Amino acid sequence: MSSTVTETPAKNGSSRFTSAAATYIDDRTKIGGVVKEFGRKVFPDHWSFLLGEVALYSFIVILLSGTFLTLFFQASMVETVYTGPYVPMKGIEMSAAMASTLDISFSVRGGLLMRQVHHWAALLFVASIGLHMLRIFFTGAFRKPRELNWVIGFVLFILAMAEGFTGYSLPDDVLSGNGLRIIDGIVKAIPVVGTFFSFLFFGGEFPGTDIVGRLYMLHIMLLPALVILFVALHLAFVVIHKHTQYPGPGKTQQNVVGFPVLPVYAAKAGGFFFIVFGVIVLIASIFGINAIWAYGPYDPSPVSAGTQPDWYIGFADGMLRLVPPGLETEWFGYTWSWNMLLPLIIIGIFIVIVMIYPFIEAWVTGDKREHHLLDRPRNAPTRTAIGAAGVTFYAVMWAGASSDIMATHFQLSMEGVIHALQALLFLGPIIAYFLAKRICLGLQKKDRAIALHGYESGRIVQLPGGEFVEVHKPLESYEQWELVSYHDYAPLMLRPDDNGRISFGQRLRAGFSRWFFEDRIVPPTKGEIEQGDH
Repeated sequence: MSSTVTETPAKNGSSRFTSAAATYIDDRTKIGGVVKEFGRKVFPDHWSFLLGEVALYSFIVILLSGTFLTLFFQASMVETVYTGPYVPMKGIEMSAAMASTLDISFSVRGGLLMRQVHHWAALLFVASIGLHMLRIFFTGAFRKPRELNWVIGFVLFILAMAEGFTGYSLPDDVLSGNGLRIIDGIVKAIPVVGTFFSFLFFGGEFPGTDIVGRLYMLHIMLLPALVILFVALHLAFVVIHKHTQYPGPGKTQQNVVGFPVLPVYAAKAGGFFFIVFGVIVLIASIFGINAIWAYGPYDPSPVSAGTQPDWYIGFADGMLRLVPPGLETEWFGYTWSWNMLLPLIIIGIFIVIVMIYPFIEAWVTGDKREHHLLDRPRNAPTRTAIGAAGVTFYAVMWAGASSDIMATHFQLSMEGVIHALQALLFLGPIIAYFLAKRICLGLQKKDRAIALHGYESGRIVQLPGGEFVEVHKPLESYEQWELVSYHDYAPLMLRPDDNGRISFGQRLRAGFSRWFFEDRIVPPTKGEIEQGDH
């Protein structure tokens, strides 16, 4: 009894202190209303929505592991002689950045694990953003009112690649030096201003006097700040707009079916963060990555096959390899190196088209409605085919970065591999487009037949007239809803203006609209389904 009496005032005192502190903070920040409003937000419970969470949690792991590494890394190109415990490197001249990276790997307790955790988390960060955007694209989640959020997400993807590139360029080893040399060549290929930009970036002639220090400031200050800013904007738009969800019974454009943030979703998200963190640490403890000691400090002479950048930068390296050599012209007293400029132009056009695609599709379709229900990729065959073509184009560029690996491992000629990839760069997207569209239309036809007649049961019944028919299993309400709930949009109609004229822009838009909606499979109506059931 005495212990109970003494504990009660302590609990009451703790509770009063907590309540007073919460009231004090809320009176000055009004955060209580924000937390209350955010806590009521409902998020759908579908595995594909976890891709965005994986990206967010990977970035948190990057920040935590990166903070540890900054305590030991020396961002300096001052020449020094390595005297650490790694015997094969003893006595070799290298930069202070390379020496400190070796010390982190072999002298700092847990340093190698933290390096690999940081690197694997960066790879997962970029990969999860890419997969998340593919899910958004193929399900049409970028449509009104989320066009701006698509642009924000794509900028995040570019920033993540820049953050990764500046990160693996810091150790000043053979791989990072080769990557920077390629960047220097691309920048210098820009007519008129290229040399000035190169000198500005490197602080002089390549490799400059302090490029590691400059990259270090970008890597730990500017780029992380921009990533945090765009992540905050992205999450803010997710809260402001209703969350998208897959169609189904009870799910409409107005309400979201799922779990509120507090307490269910927050608890699940917290547990999922530790799962992602644990998987990254497990991978980092088993699989080594970026063994800079295997090749040594940067020296242009030992460059050979196998020096590829991280996978997310591979498409740029591959595009450089796929451009035919010797494409140079003399214009206005300057040498235009098209073998460097063409990759920049092609990649730039590709990036811009992907970034503004939501606005392009809205212009082509004329669809100005808000969309909160997602499309099944098969129900938007042209969009799915465009996505398949874009992924194939990216994949061929990405494969080009490993052309030397394919040639050496499969004992093929380097020219043969390059020529095959050059052909695929043009033919691959065309083949992928038509193949993906035919597959989508075939799946739509199958869905229509299932919606009208049900599933094939495999049971044969003889009718009184002697005819044999197969008994079809009827669909449940959810299955039927999934097959017939999509909308079949029509192409834009050409209408003359007040002067009775149809402009070229209208004709162009109508032509694109007909192309976008051609070969449509109209979903069955309620009357057709009832007749089919009968």
